[in-house]
Amino acid sequence: MNIEQLKEKKTPFYHYDLHLLDQTLALAKEESEQYGYHIHYALKANVNEKVLGKMNASGFGADCVSGNEVLKAIESNFSKDQIVFAGVGKSDEEINLALDHDIFCFNCESIQEIEVIDQLAKAKNTTARIALRINPNVNANTHKYITTGLEENKFGINMWELDFIVERLQELTNIDLIGIHFHIGSQITDLTPFKNLCTRVNELNTWFDERNIRLKHLNLGGGLGIDYVNPQDNPIPNFKDYFGLFNQFLKPFKGQEIHFELGRSLVGNCGSLYSKVLYVKKGIKTNFAIIDAGMTELIRPALYQAVHKIENVSNTDTYTEYYDVVGPICESSDCFGKKISLPITRRGDLIKIHSAGAYGEVMISAYNLRDKPGVYYTN
Repeated sequence: MNIEQLKEKKTPFYHYDLHLLDQTLALAKEESEQYGYHIHYALKANVNEKVLGKMNASGFGADCVSGNEVLKAIESNFSKDQIVFAGVGKSDEEINLALDHDIFCFNCESIQEIEVIDQLAKAKNTTARIALRINPNVNANTHKYITTGLEENKFGINMWELDFIVERLQELTNIDLIGIHFHIGSQITDLTPFKNLCTRVNELNTWFDERNIRLKHLNLGGGLGIDYVNPQDNPIPNFKDYFGLFNQFLKPFKGQEIHFELGRSLVGNCGSLYSKVLYVKKGIKTNFAIIDAGMTELIRPALYQAVHKIENVSNTDTYTEYYDVVGPICESSDCFGKKISLPITRRGDLIKIHSAGAYGEVMISAYNLRDKPGVYYTN
């Protein structure tokens, strides 16, 4: 679909480059499979039907954080043997759903949760396979809202709890501990935190082995970031160095499976949000380009102060001016970027917000009774 065709569509809308998605998935699969690693796609990043179809066709499993995501994965033909269910607050109804479908593993975040799963599994005369999500206290050096591996975060089991939990597990007859799980944060572009994670995982893996607890798998989570600033130059993350680092520094015991849960890195740069300029309003320091997409269509800039490349695809003139690119929502936080250099921008121009394939469409809301944006694809 070319620019002229895109200009004819009602805005705002999402557009997916399925060819880029195919390239990204193929490279992730190639680089992970050379080490025998398993990838579970994190559905929270994007549950678009065509995206899920591509993930399933690539042979990836599913990483779910709600009962409805578990159900969506099953409806999308992901194998139940490749579905993991994470989340700090699983309800009884969600746990029962996952038990009924006999999923691969629950990633558990507290002893209280494990005890509830044991009770519900006992009522069904079944056994729940679990992995302990351990908080490794590794700083991901990312935005505070998407850092998840510090002791101050709500996620995971702290290491000082492990002795008690291991003792308690011996009393729970309907729980099968098969692994340990980690996730230190999201949008990590410096690989150093992953190296630090490997060190901590090696220590904990040995700790369990010394207590005669043989873990079948190690789940390292996800978190690999994408290039939001120059997505056209770097559309696909460096999977080679990412998986190569784990191969170099992670020291699993013989026969242990290694699992990853990737989301943003697989889909982030294949999606874009398109919007038209409604008005150009003169300001004191910059102009305001008021567009018809808002935080209801893409909340990341308002929520995380996230940076997305913004492009005026209607005008490619070399002369530029600065604009605050803002939406129509009645909130001051409804801003996609401040002092953005764009060609002279006018009413009706088509604006492209890059790298919206992850946490874009999946997080849209009807706030202000907004219509749901359309979705289009290019193969």
